[in-house]
Amino acid sequence: MPLQLPKLIATSVVRGSEQGESHGGVFTIDFQTQTSEQHIDWNSSDIDWEGRGADRGLRGIAFDGDDIYIAASDELFCFDRNFNLQHSRRNRYLKHCHEICRMGRKLLLTSTGHDSLLAYDLDEKAFTWGFHLQKIADEWSGFTFDPRRDSGPAKHNEHHINMVHVDSNGIFLSGLRTDALLHLTHDHKVQVVCSLPAGTHNARPYRDGVIFNDTASDHVRFLSRERGQRSFKIKQYESDEIHFAGIDDSKIARQAFGRGLCVYEDRVLVGGSSPSTISLYDIPSGDTIGSVNMTMDIRNAIHGLELWPY
Repeated sequence: MPLQLPKLIATSVVRGSEQGESHGGVFTIDFQTQTSEQHIDWNSSDIDWEGRGADRGLRGIAFDGDDIYIAASDELFCFDRNFNLQHSRRNRYLKHCHEICRMGRKLLLTSTGHDSLLAYDLDEKAFTWGFHLQKIADEWSGFTFDPRRDSGPAKHNEHHINMVHVDSNGIFLSGLRTDALLHLTHDHKVQVVCSLPAGTHNARPYRDGVIFNDTASDHVRFLSRERGQRSFKIKQYESDEIHFAGIDDSKIARQAFGRGLCVYEDRVLVGGSSPSTISLYDIPSGDTIGSVNMTMDIRNAIHGLELWPY
């Protein structure tokens, strides 16, 4: 039976955009029809514009029934399935959020600007727990804190935590500068699962190994203890196809910057890249099934990426 191609939801960040310009959005992507639709054009102006990404755009995505939760840098938004805003919440310890995920009746959010994770209670609609990651004398550790109090960690972005994932084995996290996939145990110990290349995005356990965007090398990878490695080259375009090509460099944006990753039908890796492109990678065959592009603006980079559940 031929593989039924998926529908997805993705967020984006427009790197290097200036105040008054759109700096991100929310899209759905239908691989069956090879089309995409933009549902939200994010142009909030009351953000920090310093740096290439800073507070621009929209980030991680999670679901709770008919509610779609989407994180901005320092605010968590709740939309209905038609993308009408229901409510939003801020917290003093939420800064430069990247990925988010659901854990029971809570959402876990990466607070990159505090080297921390935060938990948001879906029933209380409040941030109720935090964990600050630290490395002392080459040993990983951390401590919990109450995000409702002012005794939590100061702003600090040493490890650049950009990913959190939850499964039956617990909480997993990683960052640009952790150089490892980390496991947060039930008693808040931090264990190294495996090493990772510097600059990695979206690392998480998968089957008997790990999947991740090896962003620095422009590849999506599945490393398996038993099966070895599957490696997929991220799509690149001809230079004359690129919009804003004059700023195509690592300081602002570049082609094939891999970010955003999920799994479809337990065999297909779905990866995001710049300019905003979604690609399907078949693990058994090692083939790239296809890609859908939303815009050829090199500044426009995929951030969050999930299967559309509705």
